[in-house]
Amino acid sequence: MDEMDWALLRELQADARLSYSELSRRVHLSPPAVAERVRRLEESGVITGYHAHVDPARAGRSVVALIRMSCYGARCILNHPETTDWPEIMQVHRITGDACSMLTVTAGSIGEFEAVIDRLAAYGQPSSTMVLSTPLRWRAVTPPVPDGSDKTPSSRRRR
Repeated sequence: MDEMDWALLRELQADARLSYSELSRRVHLSPPAVAERVRRLEESGVITGYHAHVDPARAGRSVVALIRMSCYGARCILNHPETTDWPEIMQVHRITGDACSMLTVTAGSIGEFEAVIDRLAAYGQPSSTMVLSTPLRWRAVTPPVPDGSDKTPSSRRRR
């Protein structure tokens, strides 16, 4: 990926609804060239989709929790992909350590959250942590910092 790809990603992550014409204007490249680069980013899997960022609480899911699942073998949640269809499960991460996965879960009430915990118990031992607030909801992917550099992305922006 070159600087132009990163410029396109920066703009699309800020507003995925931009037209190729507007993207072209912002990155100073012709619309056909922009369309070709975006197509390449999609085909290579760098861009995996376009979506709206939704606030779970404002969408009726005010309970947010992280659930560590300790489960192994045939009954492990990672071996049961149907659980990813549960509307309460927003993310599943396979992790290292004494648990096998970490789930991000949203629910409309504590009662609904309890029901999710009860259903998860069939796959192993769930251990939950309630989210009180989320100071950083989402961050755009930016170019990696070159090796050996002690500059963080935020220190580069201030200059």
